[in-house]
Amino acid sequence: MSSSPKILFIPVSSAEGMGEYMRCVILADAINKTFPSADIHFILSEQAPYALACPYPYSLLKDSPTKAVTSVNHIISSYQPDVVFFDASGRKSQLSHAYKLGAKVIFLSQHKRKRARGMKIGRALVTDCHWVVQPEFVIGAISCLDRIKLKLINRPEPINIGPVFTQPDKVSQVTLLSRYQLMRNEFVLFNAGSGGHKVRGELAADIFAKAAHASYLTSGIVSVMVFGPNYPSALPQFEGVIAIKQLNNKEFINILSAAKAAVLSGGDTLLQAIALRVPTLTAPVSKDQPPRIAACVSAQLAVSSATELEMLKLNIERLLTKENIVTLITRLKYEPNMNGLEVIIQQLQLWFDVSHNF
Repeated sequence: MSSSPKILFIPVSSAEGMGEYMRCVILADAINKTFPSADIHFILSEQAPYALACPYPYSLLKDSPTKAVTSVNHIISSYQPDVVFFDASGRKSQLSHAYKLGAKVIFLSQHKRKRARGMKIGRALVTDCHWVVQPEFVIGAISCLDRIKLKLINRPEPINIGPVFTQPDKVSQVTLLSRYQLMRNEFVLFNAGSGGHKVRGELAADIFAKAAHASYLTSGIVSVMVFGPNYPSALPQFEGVIAIKQLNNKEFINILSAAKAAVLSGGDTLLQAIALRVPTLTAPVSKDQPPRIAACVSAQLAVSSATELEMLKLNIERLLTKENIVTLITRLKYEPNMNGLEVIIQQLQLWFDVSHNF
């Protein structure tokens, strides 16, 4: 590798969700901090509302990166990356192209279907690391057949590294709480993902915001509603609800870790809340979330609700009882700390140290 390693991020990017993109930004920030000389680049779809706000150099495509095979391969050839992150994206030909050019290829998967895709022989042969951004209790172990298959072709098994997030920082947290006039453990955080998801034709963020208002009226506890960058409307104003358009991951984690409880969609933020041991009520806003929610509820690490206003109001009231808060906190204490960011940075350090250039 060169003295300035080139890191290319290719997340799934679209007009609706943004979990993969946010994860890649978190990784890019950590890489930038750990390896200041690193050269970082993103490939994004121009359809993604956040694309032009990417804090790193980027190339825009008219379609999703997975569909734009020729364009992505051309960028890879031109950029000559040392490491490529395919976050739930990429066709076999794209992974193969990067691998043949000498790049370390990393595939990140977040559910069983994507994990199975990453274990296909053709893809596994051109993948250096396959990391699953879920705890094993959520996604389950791979089958004996898959384990034997990967052993026969001498490829590593997928590793469950858990959610990827920036650790809370006390100094930043105090500043953030002061900005919004909040006190630690005296507010409930609400977030329905990126803000663009709809449930039965209504924006999930609007349903959550109404639930946040109802929660304040019932409990007297201040609600903080983070609408997300894909929320298409002016922010509604409700009594007792602090409305925030968006937060970066560091800010979101600092507010989440200071909350008395959280009401979240079933995406990455749910697993982040569990890792931070925050009592959480979760409701699905996309079709891939119910299995993850079911696994977390089965493990008694969160409680769930239908994404419907009256059900949310009822279940939030139940969540905020002293008995339920204590029960969840007690159960969460027994969960091991898990942050995939540390695993990824350690692997990059190993690769870069072996190169003797860093």
